[in-house]
Amino acid sequence: MNNTFYLGRLNDLSGAPLKYDPADLTTHAVVTGMTGSGKTGLCLALMEEAALQGIPAILIDPKGDLTNLLLHFPNLAPQDFAPWLDADSLRRQGKSLEQASQEVAAQWREGLTQWDIAPERIRALQDAAQFGVFTPGSDAGLQISVLSSLEAPDLPWEGNREILREQISSSTIALLSLVGYTNIDPLRSREHILLANIFEAAWSKNTPLDLTELILQVQNPPFDKLGAFPLETFFPAKARAELAITLNNILASPAFQSWREGQPMHIPSLLFTPEGKPRHSVFYLAHLSEGERMFFVTLLLSAYETWMRSQTGSTSLRALLYFDELFGYLPPSLNPPSKIPLLRMLKQARAFGIGLVLATQNPVDVDYKALSNAGTWFIGKLQTERDKERLLEGLQGASASLDRDAYGKIISALGKRVFLLHNIHQPQPQIFQTRWTMNFLAGPLTRAQIPAVNRLGGAGKKENAPAELMAFGLDSAPEAASTPQPDFSHFQPLSVGEADAPLTAAEPPRAIPHPSADLPGSVTRPAIPSGVDEFFQPVRLSISEAFRAAGEAAPVDARLEAMLYRPALLAAARVRLLDRRYNLESELPRIALAQEIDRRGIVRWEDCPYDGPDLKTLERQPAPQARYASPDAALLDARLLTTLQKDFADWVYRATSISVRANDTLKLYAGPETSAAEFRTACANAAREARDREILKSGAVIETQIARLQDKLSREERELRQDEDEYQNRKWEENATHAENVFGMFSGKSATRRVSSSLTKRRLSEQAKADVQESKDALEQFAAQIDDLERRRETLSAEINARWAQIANQLREINLTPKKSDVFLEHFGVLWLPFYLIRAGGELYELPA
Repeated sequence: MNNTFYLGRLNDLSGAPLKYDPADLTTHAVVTGMTGSGKTGLCLALMEEAALQGIPAILIDPKGDLTNLLLHFPNLAPQDFAPWLDADSLRRQGKSLEQASQEVAAQWREGLTQWDIAPERIRALQDAAQFGVFTPGSDAGLQISVLSSLEAPDLPWEGNREILREQISSSTIALLSLVGYTNIDPLRSREHILLANIFEAAWSKNTPLDLTELILQVQNPPFDKLGAFPLETFFPAKARAELAITLNNILASPAFQSWREGQPMHIPSLLFTPEGKPRHSVFYLAHLSEGERMFFVTLLLSAYETWMRSQTGSTSLRALLYFDELFGYLPPSLNPPSKIPLLRMLKQARAFGIGLVLATQNPVDVDYKALSNAGTWFIGKLQTERDKERLLEGLQGASASLDRDAYGKIISALGKRVFLLHNIHQPQPQIFQTRWTMNFLAGPLTRAQIPAVNRLGGAGKKENAPAELMAFGLDSAPEAASTPQPDFSHFQPLSVGEADAPLTAAEPPRAIPHPSADLPGSVTRPAIPSGVDEFFQPVRLSISEAFRAAGEAAPVDARLEAMLYRPALLAAARVRLLDRRYNLESELPRIALAQEIDRRGIVRWEDCPYDGPDLKTLERQPAPQARYASPDAALLDARLLTTLQKDFADWVYRATSISVRANDTLKLYAGPETSAAEFRTACANAAREARDREILKSGAVIETQIARLQDKLSREERELRQDEDEYQNRKWEENATHAENVFGMFSGKSATRRVSSSLTKRRLSEQAKADVQESKDALEQFAAQIDDLERRRETLSAEINARWAQIANQLREINLTPKKSDVFLEHFGVLWLPFYLIRAGGELYELPA
């Protein structure tokens, strides 16, 4: 039994072990039998033998029975069996868990002994392969990322076009069926044709493609023709947008997030560990809906087929694909997505040393023409005559010389755990009884039990180990380098990945080719609704300047991975404010940049100030080789954007006003372009000029009066000087006459004449003196009048100055609002803001550019 599968003993007098050559499985095997026939035990025994022979396998488990492949207990201790017993069933039987586990352990020990299976063989099974249970769409078991199956396979396009196009077709049908498209004809379905062309455009260039990228390219395909017709004629943008929204429902669904996490659907990794140890990867699907199962199974089969076609030819069994409970995946009349790759592998897998094992309860539910490609049939007890007849049709298709009546009688007589083996490599059919399985048949397990069963299989999740290493069963990642890393606490790390050639901090921005798997965004620019403008903010900072702007020095190991554009909604309007009453005309720009729009499509424009370069510097084309972040749903909704445009114009109308500075007396008005200080200065200058004019006008009368008085004063001063001269002369004459009279007394002249002459002179002198005094009084009067006029002039000037100073300060503000017709929308659309994606210190950081 060293090189053969030990599946049981012949059901004859010899009781000899049934020896099955694993190479016979390259012509595939069908296992059929009703519930209770022992089909599950036979299939598990088949997989046990494959593991012992070092043959890897991928097992599709719709019900959960195949999880029992991990329940191998070499010690056969009761405590090993206890966790897998049904406590509710035991309570109904009145048994304790301890009692039942002892009974099961004894039963298994006795059963294995009867079939000559020693505990050492169980231990060999445990060590022969790594067993793991994957749970697509759930984190209960090992996670598998279905989106990785959309990426270009590890096959060059040239030389493998047929293979890859077949996988593209299967993947496309699976994807469309998941979102509700049925009966998809690759030649008639424009959805299939569009998606298939998008896949081919990416895969032919070995360009990464995930579901996000696919959805974006549905809206904005990388080609403008499909066949002889322009893209818009064959599949208009509106219809493409509906398809994109339908596909996006998968991506947007919270339940689908777990489908994006975990180990990539990389077939070599699922068949072997990094050390080369075989793996038996069980894909547990019991928790999925029917549509999700079909989707996943089709992707898995397509990936398996593509890997198979990349292998060299082989006559020995290289790997197995086991499909338990085939119902619905290979029906006789319908063509579900899973049927196409299954049919191709049934026809072609033999050449590559790949065996398919297909199990079903009811042959009537399976395409017998497809099953006619199977070389091995394990037939157990069937439920109906119809099942038997369909089975015999399939057998007869595989072997034309088959004695249908004889086989019919044998099948009708089969008992429990007794199977008819029809092998085209053997001359005669064999009837045998299946052996005892080394694994404990606990029945279908629940999702809650999967983590524990994975630990038994050697693929359990290891604490603090990366997901990829957990899937391979490794305990830890390679030790990280201990080189001190720069402080990036100011930044938000995105993800961890490998770096490219270093850039110095002084180098200008440049794009470096890099796999996009761990970079945010997409290389495909999302399709913005037609009629909506797109602008690109120019790059204003070098890498070193971007680091300085973030408060950090550029580290020496900084590497530019890519330029990422993030979308925002730009709205700009010009508002004219006009008031002919004040002879005012002013223009005011209103610009808003909404970087986040809530689900209701509401934007608080007042909270979205624009702080960027002059709009005249915006560009119409992006930087080369850039990536694009996904826009908010609002930016892809043409109706909502139209509503937001009207809302912005309405907000500008309602929220825009200016305070006009006014001095009504001076008839001065100024808009917002004039500052308060400038307007005060203008008012002061105007008031000063008006004051000077009034002072000049009001003081002109007083100046005339003062001038007249000054003329009189001047004349009076001349008269005073004349009167003073006259007085001096009269005084001299009077003194002379007096002297003459005194001398005359001695000369004998008449005294009468002397007295008369003295009196005359005295009278004239007094008259002259009076004239002098009169002039002095007049001068004092004129001076007093002039002083009074000057005081009056100063008082008037002070009053005028005070009044105009008060007028200069009579300022008020007038609130000026626009009319709706005065709001002119200049820009409304998507503004793409540039960011650097820089790798440094093992982290990827995003810096505004």
